[in-house]
Amino acid sequence: MVLSIIGPTLKSPEDLLKTALASVEITKGINGLDKLVLRQIHGSTVEVYLYGAHVTSWKNDHGKELLFLSSKAIFSPPTAIRGGIPIIFPQFSNLGPLRSHGFARNRVWTMENNSHPLQSKPINEVFVDLLLKPTEDDLNIWPNRFEYRLRITLGLKGDLTMTSRIKNTNTDKKQFNFTFAYHNYFRVSNISEVRVEGLGKLDYLDNTQNRTRFTEARDTITINSEIDRIYLNTPKKACNS
Repeated sequence: MVLSIIGPTLKSPEDLLKTALASVEITKGINGLDKLVLRQIHGSTVEVYLYGAHVTSWKNDHGKELLFLSSKAIFSPPTAIRGGIPIIFPQFSNLGPLRSHGFARNRVWTMENNSHPLQSKPINEVFVDLLLKPTEDDLNIWPNRFEYRLRITLGLKGDLTMTSRIKNTNTDKKQFNFTFAYHNYFRVSNISEVRVEGLGKLDYLDNTQNRTRFTEARDTITINSEIDRIYLNTPKKACNS
């Protein structure tokens, strides 16, 4: 079932044709879980499960899969889906009182048709707005009321953009702290060709050595063995190739 064609007012027959081919569809995924499929006019797609607001697939115009999804992934709540892009909130890893990576990835999100506006979108960008609010069980383990809004956008050229907005809705105006991440699993054909730049001279915690703290000596990081690190005070943008 096609839910909607999302974009600003159309201005030409060409726009009408393009938008007719761009869509958001809701369907059933593995084990009957609700899944959204975003499609662009040149063939790129994104698949998102409402369980966890979890992006499990991102394919380019040629149908090439860009994300890694484990063959051992379990699509059965309350188990988190392994691979894709899990949403980590309100706690990263085990750095706090909650279970590792918090609970957002283990909750069913809702679609929001009239979300708070973002900046205007160009014609033919397809997006969905998802919303998470705490359950009573969540409040028992993390007593903070919030509204977490997530917009997932598939651009005309197949680019994927995820925009998070988190609002404090505590009635007593109590402030709270949280940690957050998009835990991306990218599919690569040859890991030895991957390069990461922009992290030189930063301190990091090495999870393979009980989170011992080191300083990154390399300007360009290559991968030739297992790496599991948490880099501290990172820049807003790092370069990956």
